[in-house]
Amino acid sequence: MNAGDVMTRDVVTIAPDMKALDIARLLLARGISAVPVVEPNGAVIGLVSEGDLMRRGEISTQKRRGGWAEFFTGNATLAREYVHAHGAVARDVMTSPVICVDRATALGEIADLMEKKRIRRVPVLDGDRLVGLVSRANLLRAFASTAAGPAPAG
Repeated sequence: MNAGDVMTRDVVTIAPDMKALDIARLLLARGISAVPVVEPNGAVIGLVSEGDLMRRGEISTQKRRGGWAEFFTGNATLAREYVHAHGAVARDVMTSPVICVDRATALGEIADLMEKKRIRRVPVLDGDRLVGLVSRANLLRAFASTAAGPAPAG
């Protein structure tokens, strides 16, 4: 089996200038945990997940570092964290670059990639065009569909 066999095809996407609050509302309304950020030409430039929105200044959940930890943290890292926690639009809060696969990528390779990179989903591309998304739930569904016969009694 490969990505094309198990991917979710009807993928909700957002533009880079969508407001962070609207993204949160979209995730909740659709019952999804992430959305790809797509340029007008269709290129996937990022991904915004629940995790990207959980450290927010508005709800006082941004990262806080003690004096020494902050002293030893580089300015670039501190600036990136600040923008992420206070960013107004998708471009500011998204994870980028995004690890993508193509339709023919084997499920084993996708599972390895998810585990190694500690990610929960990968966009599926056909050339540069987004055609689907494979999540851990898609892999679980693929596994469940291989069951031969009734489930064991327990």
